[in-house]
Amino acid sequence: MAKKEIYYIDFNVDEVSSRINNIMSKWSVHSIHIRGQKWQIFNYSDDLIYEFDFLIDFKNVEGRIKLEDLKLNVIHHIESLKDDTMYIDDLVLEELLY
Repeated sequence: MAKKEIYYIDFNVDEVSSRINNIMSKWSVHSIHIRGQKWQIFNYSDDLIYEFDFLIDFKNVEGRIKLEDLKLNVIHHIESLKDDTMYIDDLVLEELLY
């Protein structure tokens, strides 16, 4: 069963970035799927190993900016790994905006 963490709008971008990066560095991670408020980390067998839920209203600009900053930090970390770890970016889902 996958581990799960839940964050609210008051989360610290740097702390959560470090948390995600540490998990991705420790585990054999194949991909991270960023789908709106639900971010899922999968191993090479496509088993869900970790999930982050961000309970943020996408109509709140501050919340969206924080998630964008977090996403960029995670993408930079993935690119620094220089392996085949990939990300799927569906951060802004249309149904979350209306």
